[in-house]
Amino acid sequence: MTKAYEFAKEKYAGIGIDTEKVLKELADVNVSMHCWQGDDVKGFDTEGELTGGIQTTGNYPGRARTPDELMADIDKVLSLDGGKHKLNLHACYAIFEKGEFVDRDALEPKHFAKWVEFAKARGMGIDFNPTFFSHPKADGLTLSSADEEIRAFWVRHGQACVRIAEYFADETGMPCVMNIWIPDGFKDIPADRMGPRARFIKSLDEILGIGYDKSKVYVTLESKVFGIGLESCTVGSAEFGMGYVLSRGIVPLMDNGHYHPTEMVSDKISSMLLFAPKIALHVTRPVRWDSDHVVRLDDETKEIAKEIVASGRIDDVAIALDYFDASINRIAAWTIGLRNFRKAMLIAMLTPHADFKKLQDEGKYTELFLRQEELKSYPWGDVWDEYCSRLGVKSGNDWYADVVEYEETVLSKRI
Repeated sequence: MTKAYEFAKEKYAGIGIDTEKVLKELADVNVSMHCWQGDDVKGFDTEGELTGGIQTTGNYPGRARTPDELMADIDKVLSLDGGKHKLNLHACYAIFEKGEFVDRDALEPKHFAKWVEFAKARGMGIDFNPTFFSHPKADGLTLSSADEEIRAFWVRHGQACVRIAEYFADETGMPCVMNIWIPDGFKDIPADRMGPRARFIKSLDEILGIGYDKSKVYVTLESKVFGIGLESCTVGSAEFGMGYVLSRGIVPLMDNGHYHPTEMVSDKISSMLLFAPKIALHVTRPVRWDSDHVVRLDDETKEIAKEIVASGRIDDVAIALDYFDASINRIAAWTIGLRNFRKAMLIAMLTPHADFKKLQDEGKYTELFLRQEELKSYPWGDVWDEYCSRLGVKSGNDWYADVVEYEETVLSKRI
């Protein structure tokens, strides 16, 4: 325990915050780390280009090309970020034996057995995502397609993923968040919006209709405002998503890059928690659109964390990150985003929410404003350094030396 932390501990005690309790609570926050940061969303089931509005910019050396390389990179990130993690997989990361291949509608748990072995060895749960993009049958509409053969293919894919998600939960002993997002929509003004959305409902109902244990699998639906190639109409809009999840009793998932620029997910969290037993988040950083930049410790990230903590329902919020930046070292990008979100959660936990709520309820807005601003200069960084020390990870800039060494000894060899 450093003198700096001792001072910070005393400083926060003055406003009723027990930093020792906060350190324990922060270490217990489970953040789902997205495997696709390590290989630019390429996956292992196709050699084609990304489609469905997905774009990765940059070509920094060292992209993971095989399951072993991706797992090694994930291990490196885990060594740099203290706290609990889950592993977030897309279906396109199925691992096939040599000479074996099945299409996405025929995926089975066995195609993810190596991921289960990896996760269990590290005490991690697994979250999962059907992959409705970057596939020959995704060159247009998927679950909302008027082509019954195409629609049925993707329904079978979704059903296969539900079974795989339950397998993950059974094997790891932790619930699996299975998130559905489709890139369906229209570049120009459509003649019919109702039809595709009605077919999307039918498809979702068929996927959920196979039956699954809701205590083990949390099926979520992720909406979006628009994407590249579907600027005029997105089938799975926010209104569609909200209506479907609340009518079917599944979990809403909000990605803070999937709304209009002036909409903030931080403002939506409290509303959704009043209507839904659980919610899920994909935390990212949009720059003018859903560009999936590395998460910074910016105002919206801190506000999202504040709303989670202030709600008193951390356990009802499934937190995952979602970005992919190939313009900088991918290991560093992963680590920076993870650590920034944990810092945001720490700042939120070091906030006297009950006191602030009381001031608001009493109409003491001047004092509330003052205290909120003064809190910004409290020594949360010293508490962060203590957190890192106790969990055996480096703080400050020191951890970056490990990334540089890993790049020199591992990433630079991937030519």
